Amino acid sequence: MAQRDRTAVEPRLALSGITKIYPTVIANDNVNLKVYPGEIHAVLGENGAGKSTLMKIIYGVTKPDRGEIIWQGKPVEIARPAEARRLGIGMVFQHFSLFETLTVAQNIALGVDQEFDLEKLSAQISEVSHNYGLPLDPKRMVHSLSVGERQRVEIVRCLLQKPRLLIMDEPTSVLTPQAVRTLFDTLRRLAQEGCSILYISHKLEEIRELCHSATVMRGGRVTAEADPQQETASSLARMMIGRELPVCEHGTARQGGAARLVISGLSRPADDPFGTDLRDINLQVNGGEIVGIAGISGNGQQELLLTLSGERPLNRRDAAAIKIDGHDVGHLGASARRDLGLTFVPEERLGRGAVPPMSLSENSLLTGHRSGMVRFGLIKANKVKEFAEKCVKNFDVRCGGVHAAAKSLSGGNLQKFIVGREILQKPNVLIAAQPTWGVDVGAAAVIRQELIDLRNQGLAVLVISEELEELFEICDRIVVIANGRLSPIKATADTNMEEIGMWMSGLFPEEREQPVVRESGHA
Repeated sequence: MAQRDRTAVEPRLALSGITKIYPTVIANDNVNLKVYPGEIHAVLGENGAGKSTLMKIIYGVTKPDRGEIIWQGKPVEIARPAEARRLGIGMVFQHFSLFETLTVAQNIALGVDQEFDLEKLSAQISEVSHNYGLPLDPKRMVHSLSVGERQRVEIVRCLLQKPRLLIMDEPTSVLTPQAVRTLFDTLRRLAQEGCSILYISHKLEEIRELCHSATVMRGGRVTAEADPQQETASSLARMMIGRELPVCEHGTARQGGAARLVISGLSRPADDPFGTDLRDINLQVNGGEIVGIAGISGNGQQELLLTLSGERPLNRRDAAAIKIDGHDVGHLGASARRDLGLTFVPEERLGRGAVPPMSLSENSLLTGHRSGMVRFGLIKANKVKEFAEKCVKNFDVRCGGVHAAAKSLSGGNLQKFIVGREILQKPNVLIAAQPTWGVDVGAAAVIRQELIDLRNQGLAVLVISEELEELFEICDRIVVIANGRLSPIKATADTNMEEIGMWMSGLFPEEREQPVVRESGHA
């Protein structure tokens, strides 16, 4: 639906003067918004601009303090998500709302408001997920799924409702480029059938390609409206952040840095029957470089991250399979590895990266206590507060202060805090999984520059990401993981997205050089 056709029909959804005030922030300030049948409408803004709060109001998760919601020409009050679903409103959340100990089908069944047969529902899930290119096994336990596969569950759950308005909050954050293309085809088909779509994303090229119109928010207010197809990514970014988009300064990596992280012949079966076995993983990350691991979600990234972080250590006989600065650490747990200078950014923000009900100060203490926050077993509250405040300031974390609960932050702001917390500990080796997932374009550029700056200081940085643009922007060398194996490693300058994309399907040469370990040095 072209933007010029909007005045010819009645809006499916109209928001008038929507306001939501929390004790420490005005999340939405007199917001007006109209969405028409068959329209894919983008909502843009920095982390903390009020986008997610507005979507939760539409879906009945949050109640506005003031304002009116008009659905198909009639004022409505949406007090609960069940009421939103009855109207025909579906939502794919940025943070997953899944129960780990239930199957895919059981999780989806929780959102079904009428009587159902689980076997028939399972068959529907298989059919819909297959048709939309988001394959799922309905009987698989959610705790065994990767982040990307969990995102598929959320999307399929929503599509089963056949919504008239579909809200998507960062739906492609953990999808592969191929899956994104399939999802776009699906969304275009839904729009052609008359479904309205509200689409939140920080990927501006996606917005330009997919969306018919856009509303820009800043500080809880609507500050601009635009036709994305008539704008550039830079002009959209300026509307969002009020300034020119930061550009990463990559520069040339140091040559001859010492081996800081070495993985040699790492093989281990997956703990979960639905997981991916790791097979003969060999990789070396030297001081002064960033190495990126690309791959389609579910190909062993989760198993590799758990092994490298120390959350699932190896047997003592396999201790030498992982070395940090020359020390055998394969058998050590997470805390012992951190003592040797490793810091880690997990892909799951809530639960692994941060404890949701705890404050930012308390979450700083969880992994940063080695940074002068504890003495003789006693917590130095002033040091904890000082560290948290520095993290908030340096990484522009929009929050209600360091005493704000982690769960009160938007996803992107929490991600900035977690990445900042790990960087401020001045590690020797940093492992980051999906470091800019759900982070706005301005903040993503800041995080990427921080990783480059660490590399320039002689640190070893390993980044696991499904965003090829990110890996090509910041990495010096790149490798692909597929079916639990690593491809040959290449200098980023010597390859391209087409080759890496092909390798992500497992089509790469088997031969590769074993890592040559140089004498380890210390920064």
